[in-house]
Amino acid sequence: MKAAGIICEYNPFHAGHAIHIEKTRSALGGDCAIVCVMSGNFVQRGDVAVFNKHARAKAAVLCGADLVLEIPTPYALSSAKGFAEAGVRILDSLGACGYISFGSESGDIEALREAAAAIASTEADGLIKVWLDKGLSYAAAQQKAADAVIGSCSDLFRSPNNLLGIEYLKAIFELGSPMQAITIKRAGGEHDCDTGLSATALRKALLRGDKTPALMPDAAELVCTEEIEAGRGPMSIKQYELAMLSRLRSAKGFALLSGATEGLEFRFMRYAASEPTIEALLEKVKTKRYAMSRLRRMLVCACLGITAADTTKPPPYIRVLAMDQTGMKLLSEARKKARLPVITKPASAKKLAGRAADMFYKEAAATDFYSLAYPGADNRSGGQEWRRSPHILDD
Repeated sequence: MKAAGIICEYNPFHAGHAIHIEKTRSALGGDCAIVCVMSGNFVQRGDVAVFNKHARAKAAVLCGADLVLEIPTPYALSSAKGFAEAGVRILDSLGACGYISFGSESGDIEALREAAAAIASTEADGLIKVWLDKGLSYAAAQQKAADAVIGSCSDLFRSPNNLLGIEYLKAIFELGSPMQAITIKRAGGEHDCDTGLSATALRKALLRGDKTPALMPDAAELVCTEEIEAGRGPMSIKQYELAMLSRLRSAKGFALLSGATEGLEFRFMRYAASEPTIEALLEKVKTKRYAMSRLRRMLVCACLGITAADTTKPPPYIRVLAMDQTGMKLLSEARKKARLPVITKPASAKKLAGRAADMFYKEAAATDFYSLAYPGADNRSGGQEWRRSPHILDD
């Protein structure tokens, strides 16, 4: 069965995502299965997901995806490079996807592939280190290196979706994966595909209680409505502020966090003990060198007990969040050759051992934290990770 992977967050699923799935399937043939590997309850920008992972996975399957897998939280809270590598590795380890599809402002896969190869070169790597030593952020250092190595093509690095696509391509190169990459040209908003829609604006609208006509497919909007009526969203980092401050004031392991370099851990330790809000804490810690998204990721990781050691090795299992009948058939075939344990029901997670078991227990703890701020008190019980099976869509 032909299948294409999409690495995503769907925070929340909107019309642009549906168009990306549709165009991917059209490009590869109408019978192509779509496998999404998606962030869980915490997302790469260093935030909580606006709705929980099971709801977002259900929306994806209702709107065109066939199988939705999870990027474990430590990787979802990584840099763009770490996030991309984790997604590629999960898809590659499943052994079912011949393709990876991503959106980009460029829409030119050959130009993006050349840019990925150039920025992964020894020359570029050396230049990045030089600019980092001069105090630039990683993104700025990479841009300077790209300007020097590939000249005018370095403009590709100035657009966020191009950048993420380049990270996917680099991960495919470095892994030696046989998966082929295709890209769908984006037009409109920064985080959309052809709709002029910003996922950030959509989240803000949901948090204000606004209606979102035409911004989301009907099925996705219905899932969001169901979650809101059930008291499970919409969620924002502000709702976790007191719980986060409580954990941060007693935290001791800032030096163990990914990205804790050049004394940044001491800035976190100093201000976490005194600042009255998360916003104030971040403003005190921030310097010109560090992007706010990096600091937010570190902050959330500190609250969840996630350290740099958690992502030094690839994801240790494949977790299924949702699927339709096509996805079930694909998964049945994939199990025979998958190179990692495939977890469907929580009972299978109890059979994990070693690092895989440790990772799943950390995931369960992250879900316990996420559920603490649900508007409906009845939804805040612990242990939800051990009780939730994938959503299966009937024909």
